[in-house]
Amino acid sequence: MATVCGFVEKIKYRNEENGYTVLSLVEEGEEYTLVGNFHYISEGERIEVVGFMTEHPVYGDQMTVETYEIKAPEDTIAMERYLGSGAIKGVGAALAARVVRRFKADTFRIMEEEPERLSEVKGISEKLAMSISNQVEQKKEMRQAMMFLQEYGISMNLAVKIYQEYGPRLYSIIKENPYQMADDISGVGFKMADEIARKVGIFTDSDFRIKSGVLYTLLQATANGHTYLPEDELLSQASELLKVERLDIEKHLMDMQLDKRLVIRETDKKRTIYSSLYYYMELNTAKMLHDLNIRGQMPEEEIRKKLLKLQKEEQIELDEKQVKAVVEAVNSGLLIITGGPGTGKTTTINTIIRFFESEEMEILLAAPTGRAAKRMTEATGYEARTIHRLLELFGGPGDDRATSMHFERNEENPLDADAVIIDETSMVDIHLMQSLLKAVNPGTRLILVGDVNQLPSVGPGNVLRDMIDSQCFNVVMLTKIFRQASQSDIVVNAHKINAGETVPLGKKSNDFLFIKRNDPNSIISALITLVKDKLPGYVNADTNEIQIMTPMRKGAIGVDRLNTILQEYLNPPSGKKIEKESGGVVYRTGDKVMQIKNNYNIEWEVKNRYGIPLEKGTGIYNGDMGVIREINDFAELVIVEFDEGRMVEYSYKQLEELELAYAITIHKSQGSEYPAVVIPVFSGPRMLMTRNLIYTAVTRAKTCVCLVGMPDIFQGMVNNAMEQRRYSGLKERICEINELS
Repeated sequence: MATVCGFVEKIKYRNEENGYTVLSLVEEGEEYTLVGNFHYISEGERIEVVGFMTEHPVYGDQMTVETYEIKAPEDTIAMERYLGSGAIKGVGAALAARVVRRFKADTFRIMEEEPERLSEVKGISEKLAMSISNQVEQKKEMRQAMMFLQEYGISMNLAVKIYQEYGPRLYSIIKENPYQMADDISGVGFKMADEIARKVGIFTDSDFRIKSGVLYTLLQATANGHTYLPEDELLSQASELLKVERLDIEKHLMDMQLDKRLVIRETDKKRTIYSSLYYYMELNTAKMLHDLNIRGQMPEEEIRKKLLKLQKEEQIELDEKQVKAVVEAVNSGLLIITGGPGTGKTTTINTIIRFFESEEMEILLAAPTGRAAKRMTEATGYEARTIHRLLELFGGPGDDRATSMHFERNEENPLDADAVIIDETSMVDIHLMQSLLKAVNPGTRLILVGDVNQLPSVGPGNVLRDMIDSQCFNVVMLTKIFRQASQSDIVVNAHKINAGETVPLGKKSNDFLFIKRNDPNSIISALITLVKDKLPGYVNADTNEIQIMTPMRKGAIGVDRLNTILQEYLNPPSGKKIEKESGGVVYRTGDKVMQIKNNYNIEWEVKNRYGIPLEKGTGIYNGDMGVIREINDFAELVIVEFDEGRMVEYSYKQLEELELAYAITIHKSQGSEYPAVVIPVFSGPRMLMTRNLIYTAVTRAKTCVCLVGMPDIFQGMVNNAMEQRRYSGLKERICEINELS
């Protein structure tokens, strides 16, 4: 171990998430390169570090820091250097020299105790003098706060957010009611606040704790798709979480409603409990849907006449339901078009677009995911964007961009269009639907297209199904399988699955294959052969374009095990591939990966072959897939290439947002289409082995479906019409508003 004391000359690299820093330190004319985690540090500061010297193969000698301490500048040269480094805003090198020349060794005492005297120096006004004093004091307070919060296991980045939110009040908040942080600060959840409360010594039955635990239970329910919980389930789950009696929780519910943190509704003599946020989200969504649902003025006979002319000119064949969809699209403020594969949804959308075009109407197209938007663009010939891009997601300035994320398009700045068409609406959750509706003015036609039999959205709510079940809106359900589609066994069998009929697995088929295997290892062996050798040439696609999809995450054919095995066969290690282990997963150059949470802030850019940026933007979303192109150990970065050449840099800390994607869960495949899908079929939990799950998986394939496993398990999934219950109240809110109008 070695000890070095000197000045921070330059911060070469800093990861604000975890404090990992590379800096140069100068001690008596000698320069050192230091690497380590520094909680809060600025150029010009004097520090004492303890660490050991290492030799990096690329960057040479450097010191890995074990511990460090920030020292106050001791002599006039040190003081001048610190003040002139830029650490204090408004003070440059020349002004720092004048200050130190005037006050000598007393400089820092003057700044802290008699700041008004700084105005004795030429170039310092009273205002600047106070600013300098405040900055010196703030940095001192910030460091003390960082060290205090570290004792409670709070990361540096989160500690900065806590300090910025509360300032010196943070000490009393942590000691009296740390649960307040869970309400006020993004990134501090109930579990973290509860752990801090335990260390502080707050009692288990504290009012603050119980109220925070109730809200946390409701928040956890949204992760399972619910917008509310029945009172009995809420009390049961909260009691289990908090380890207190149900009566201790129940007595707080009415107070929380009076505080407007909960909404309690009575339905059929049962009470349902919402967090206020989700109740008013559903209510606002229902109100906006109602306001959009107005009738147009064009006579139906005139629409049909114009449509017939368009069909002849464009040689478009439509059945009566498709004609009805076009008529309703013209004359409805809000229209839902639903149907399974091969029922002509794309033809219907294209005809609606052509009709609107002939009327010189402005049309906007969007879908929930990048892949779905790309499919929509290819199918219509019109640019389709993700709903987030359509609504112009914006990350505002400031250190905590997450809190300033918002859509630029809203009720004050609505979308400039006569018609908005949204595809894959079954994927749209209550959050996104509310944001979309805010940006659509009454008078603009909103056309929602989707397959209601697919899995519901990953996020909370059951928006499309609730809208249809309310029977308050125009719904056109397409059911006829068209001739060309009827030649596809994928389409025919998808409809058999949806109807709960027997699928003939022994039938010879070019696009729907079932390979019988009876145990997990032989299933996995067949998967590897199909993806690596057989299917790429058969469907004329790259190995990475073929997708293995499985019902479950854990188990013998779960995503976790499959990815570990598939990585070794599809992207084996070699001396040329750099690796990084994170969270028990090895990431390797060339790996296929998936983003597993929406990150609205992360920046991407598209470069030409010379490395010059052509386009920049922000946002990578849950389900987006890419390939690791580079791993940089020195900068602690992983570079991933997503669709359309979008290159994204992930810090090592951000690797928790990625997972290997050689195999994915069927839930994660929503809105995507692949040249071929391969589905292992083996026993699993009944709640996962359902009809709508296997239906969703099969309908993701464009050219070929390969099922590998046990026929009776497959048929058992087809027979299992059970759907995981979602508690959502949008249907009720729609009906209530409809009755009042």
